[in-house]
Amino acid sequence: MNFEHLKVFHNVAREKSFSKTAKVLHMSQPNISLQIRQLEESLNTRLFKRTTRKVDLTQAGEILYQSAEKIFYIIHQTQKDISLLSNSTHGVLNIGASMTMGEHILPQIIGNFKKEFPHVQIVLEINNSEQVVAKLINEKIHIGFVQSMINYPEFRQRCFFEDELIIIAANEFVLQDSVDFRSSLSIDEIYSLPFIFREAGSGTRQLIEEQLIKNNMDPTKLKVILELDNTQSIKSVVEAGIGISIISKASVQHELSLKTIRQLSIKDLNLKRYFYSVYNEKKLTPACETFLSFIHKEL
Repeated sequence: MNFEHLKVFHNVAREKSFSKTAKVLHMSQPNISLQIRQLEESLNTRLFKRTTRKVDLTQAGEILYQSAEKIFYIIHQTQKDISLLSNSTHGVLNIGASMTMGEHILPQIIGNFKKEFPHVQIVLEINNSEQVVAKLINEKIHIGFVQSMINYPEFRQRCFFEDELIIIAANEFVLQDSVDFRSSLSIDEIYSLPFIFREAGSGTRQLIEEQLIKNNMDPTKLKVILELDNTQSIKSVVEAGIGISIISKASVQHELSLKTIRQLSIKDLNLKRYFYSVYNEKKLTPACETFLSFIHKEL
């Protein structure tokens, strides 16, 4: 039995799709089909029941899939055990992070980690929370960092960092029609102010809406004049005095220190949030385990 054929089979069985497997393994769909056909010929049995809508395992396919799960688990454990013998953590670590995490929190943590574990090659991809979870499901990343809990019981989720969302405005931003530069607002006042927000699907946007609802506010009544897909653009627009925003305090430390923006406060509005590491415990490499141990000890 060809090991590469088994790897392709294992992915098709898990994805229940030839086209999805082709994307995950960066192969053409005809090549996927060819390798499955060659595996079936070598075993003299059909492994899949193919229909126009889905791909299901035959009884023989179910048997092979259960065995493949054990084989790949043993290989994974063997690699971990051998790596531990060398006393030198190494390998590639693919991380996916939401924008606030990837741009403002993880870089320093990764820098500190690299000083201690220089042989680990880290690849950091920055997307919104939904995209990070999708890449974790498709095994394109080893660890994801998101801004809210996700409903996937197959993944371990650990809270490791507390952040605060704050309302920001340009120093010369007028709160009302008259010249008013107050830094304290009532909840009712914010409905009339122009907001710049992240796009729908981002962890920050979701959390803002959830927190406003908890504070008996209706997010749909906010005057959203602009939606942007990254934090830096939002900061630039706010600095220009076009509107206000709700943003991670960790992401605006530099601007606050330079006083290009100011923080506004609303009494009784709690906008704390927590970041979570998300990963599949069964598929952690030594590099993954070392990094997770490092960040939870670091923070």
